[in-house]
Amino acid sequence: MNESREPLIELRGISKDYRSLRPLRIHDLRLQHGDSIALMGLDADAAEVLVSVITGATLPDAGEARVLGRATTSIATADEWLNWLEQFGLLSNRTSLIEQLNVEQNLALALSLEVEDMPPSLRAQVRTLVAELHIDEAELSLPVLQASAATQVRVRLGRALAIKPQILLAEHPNAMLSPDDTPAFAADLSRIIADRRLTSVLMTSDRAFASAVADHVYVLQPATGVLKQGSWVTRLLGR
Repeated sequence: MNESREPLIELRGISKDYRSLRPLRIHDLRLQHGDSIALMGLDADAAEVLVSVITGATLPDAGEARVLGRATTSIATADEWLNWLEQFGLLSNRTSLIEQLNVEQNLALALSLEVEDMPPSLRAQVRTLVAELHIDEAELSLPVLQASAATQVRVRLGRALAIKPQILLAEHPNAMLSPDDTPAFAADLSRIIADRRLTSVLMTSDRAFASAVADHVYVLQPATGVLKQGSWVTRLLGR
């Protein structure tokens, strides 16, 4: 990576205990604006901890996390952190879908609380997201939990994108999908990341999904925190 520019995400010597067999360790991770990577070797709990470290929701026990040009330890107040958090979009099954609302209303929640009688301007914003996400308009009026699993994942992605973040963090999104739905979602996610020029970190255990979405795929060595690009990645990417 170009050393002349400050990385958008920089984790050095990170260690964070989360009551697992060993702490989460990241020896050296740096992303410039627009970098798209996939990380393998993190289970769901470790992925959540990594997201918390990057977003400043938790501080590392050792090492330094610098994100968006500042150390996460420098965020002094809750209000400052909430404002800073608007730069991140999170794609995760931890994003709650409101079962009493339909698909369209769940998408709108990221933009407004006026979802019962949606103003035309809000509906227009939602329909722009619907087109970008490739959600079938026939599903928009369905209660969200009656929509297909593929649509529910796209709703979660839409909620992450609606705030126009700089950084997208995705925690095992393919785990919410059937094998048949995964390739189409991978193609859509890759397209959206490229079109929006997002800096993105995808955590997954699926090698094919990782290589379909991200420009670079790394495997975390949990004992050392070193990120390695395995030979299978080279073969999958044709490099």
